Amino acid sequence: MIDKPAAPASPWETWPLDKEIVIARVVDADRETVFQAWADPKQIVQWFGPEGFQIESHEVDIRASGVWRFDMIAPDGKRFSNRMAFLRIETPVLIELDHGRDVDNDPDRFRLLVTFDEQDNGKTVVTLRQMHPTPERRAAVIGFGAVEFGTQTLNKLADHVAGKAGAAAVRG
Repeated sequence: MIDKPAAPASPWETWPLDKEIVIARVVDADRETVFQAWADPKQIVQWFGPEGFQIESHEVDIRASGVWRFDMIAPDGKRFSNRMAFLRIETPVLIELDHGRDVDNDPDRFRLLVTFDEQDNGKTVVTLRQMHPTPERRAAVIGFGAVEFGTQTLNKLADHVAGKAGAAAVRG
């Protein structure tokens, strides 16, 4: 019997934990609805970002090899440029992208894997896995509130899809 060579490890399996941030939330909606809230350019601008922040899109093409360029506008009016370069989308299971400032070759950009796992009760577990370029960069983003802001973003997503589910029930 000939042993098959082991499949190469994915970067997700070998990524050092000192570069990773994981945020998860159970959302009271089915997986397809939650996934569409991420994949639909008209929906994502309605909920994405921390509490009080607004989104101004410059370009949005949510598909593998597509790009979303946008400004995140803080309650005080300060603008933060963002670029998401979509690497892989498996409907309705995952979205993988690089996220950073809206500049070429941003040294602080990070890989983001968003997964959508359905539960037997019709709810969806959304998990954000951020892989930062260095442990120091991970520490810096934790220091400015990335975990809290990510949690707020997932809460806004949950509120958004709950509103859509409520509207569908009323129309039904």
